[in-house]
Amino acid sequence: MDNSGKEKEAIALMAEAEKKVKSTQSFFGSLFGGSSKMEDACDLYGRAANMFKMAKNWSAAGNAFSQAALLHLQMQSKHDAATNFIDAGNAFKKSDPQEAINCLNRAIEIYTDMGRFTIAAKHHVTIAEVYETELVDIDKAIAHYEQAADYYKGEESTSSANKCLLKVATYAAQLEQYPKAIEIYEQVATHAMDSSLLKYSAKDYFFKAALCHFCVDMLNAKLAVQKYEEMFPAFSDSRECKLVKKLLDAFEEQNMDAYTDAVKEYDTISRLDQWLTTMLLRIKKSIQDDESDLR
Repeated sequence: MDNSGKEKEAIALMAEAEKKVKSTQSFFGSLFGGSSKMEDACDLYGRAANMFKMAKNWSAAGNAFSQAALLHLQMQSKHDAATNFIDAGNAFKKSDPQEAINCLNRAIEIYTDMGRFTIAAKHHVTIAEVYETELVDIDKAIAHYEQAADYYKGEESTSSANKCLLKVATYAAQLEQYPKAIEIYEQVATHAMDSSLLKYSAKDYFFKAALCHFCVDMLNAKLAVQKYEEMFPAFSDSRECKLVKKLLDAFEEQNMDAYTDAVKEYDTISRLDQWLTTMLLRIKKSIQDDESDLR
């Protein structure tokens, strides 16, 4: 399909929209039907944006949606402005991630101003994902996940808040910010424990918290496991708890083979993901370091 026709059509619509905007800026233009001309211009920008989308010219589509959003703001149509900024952000995501974030932030400002915190939180998550995947700026991704979690908590959406916090914990542990990760895993595990639907996942969060403790200090990990077993007796029977105990024994005995065997045995039934592999290798390295210190 020939996209150049769509693009030409879009450019013509943009020119028409700009003409309408200019005509409202004169004294007489503003007296005679200024606001209806502005509405027409918004409509034209929107149509142009969709034409650009069909032609896969994402930057031009984003720009057209942004123009419509700015006009809506001038007309005090906040909700429409926010919607257009989101449309602009989604278009820019495909061509200019930083500009996508700028547009999404503009939308978030409007939504928070209107008290629409759940929708603001959702777009903070989108920004976090752009920082994760496109711009690879993990600190900024963490900040946006935390902000989203705050807004979700304020609106009593605990499960959505916890989803964001678990992302924060994953990255915090990778960045060796263990106390932060532990606090989140314990908090989410405690919440899961009290829910008949989520109860099963509590053991995974206690397991991850125990591994974070282990990365800091073996004694801390031992005490943490005891505490988790008291809080959540089902944790004692889990494969995760048994693995941590085997690893603690191997660490105490400085037995590298026992450590490796315990991890291999666990991995045959539950495949280790990237995060668990990283944590288990860090703990293993600390055993190796201890062994070489003793020589």
